[in-house]
This record gives sequence, C-alpha cells and structure tokens, in this order.
Amino acid sequence: MFKLKLPTDPRWANIAESNISEILTDHAWCEQKAATNSITLITMLPEYPEIVSELLEIAQEELQHFQQVHEIIKKRGYELGRERKDDYVGDLYKFIVQGSRKDYIIDRMLFAAMIEARSCERFKVLTENIKDEELKVFYKELMISEANHYTTFITFARQLGDPEKVNKRWEEWLEYEAKVIQSYGKKETIHG
Repeated sequence: MFKLKLPTDPRWANIAESNISEILTDHAWCEQKAATNSITLITMLPEYPEIVSELLEIAQEELQHFQQVHEIIKKRGYELGRERKDDYVGDLYKFIVQGSRKDYIIDRMLFAAMIEARSCERFKVLTENIKDEELKVFYKELMISEANHYTTFITFARQLGDPEKVNKRWEEWLEYEAKVIQSYGKKETIHG
C-alpha cells in the first residue's frame, strides 16, 4: 500500500518485545509528537477550514493514542519516562524542501505521511510477530488508524499542489526514506 522500499526485518519485533516498557514509552512520545505535528500544520493552513477540521481530528486521535499507551504503561506498572528523541524523524525532516510556503507545506504533508506509513508498517510487524496478545490487538487497531492518517496526509498534499508533481515528490520521499531506514531497526523504539 505504501510502497515502502525497505520493509522492516520481522526480527525487529523480537528486539521490541525484549523491552516492552521502552517500546511503550517511545511509542507514547511518538503519539504526542504526531499530535503536535498536526497542530503545527493547522497553524500553517488557516485558509483551509476543511483541512483544519480534519487535522484537528487527527491531533485529537493522536492524543487519544498517547492516552491509551499511557494507560497500558500504568497498568503494567511501568513509568512513562522522559521524552525520547526520534533520530529517524530528525533524518526525514532534513529532506523537507525549504522553498515557497506552498512547497514547504506540501512537503510537511509528505513528511507526515511518510512517518505514518512507516509507523503503520512497524505496527503490522509487531502485530504479526510478538507473543503479547494484548499488544497484538492494540497494535492492529493502531495500524489501521495510521494507515488512515497516511492516506489523509497524501490526499492533502495532492489537494494543495499539482497531483502529478506531488506523486513524483512522494517517489523521491520513498527513495530517501529507504536510505534513512537502513540505519534503523536495531533498537526497541518504534522507528529505531
């Protein structure tokens, strides 16, 4: 669906499952950052009320996911822990064009779509490979949500720009992300 060029090695799920408290904490902070990203996009697009409305829904859903992960952390007797830096997202951010306002916003949408696509793919790997039944169900639900967010961000990018140019730029994002992700998949973090 996403055309990701380099799939996650299923053994990453074993790494993640070896330290559930860490993967949950990292995941919680990823959800908080996703909500923040949607809010940031809202500030850039006040002239698009329909997009703002959908971004508000995504931000609220991401905060709900944060709350759900936090509840699992508390139920299992873990601590949330401090916010984690997401080097993968930082590496992706470097690829955003700094051209015109419109080009920048379109690339921010593609940046968001890329993160949602990879997160969805990672949740699928967890769903298919971990033994923890509660988390299998949880990550399957979130996988569906992330796929919907990916679709929404791609749709927004195409609405805001020439769809052919956006599709071409998306292919560039896929190529870039494939190079970036080669350095990841070795830690118990969602993108690590």
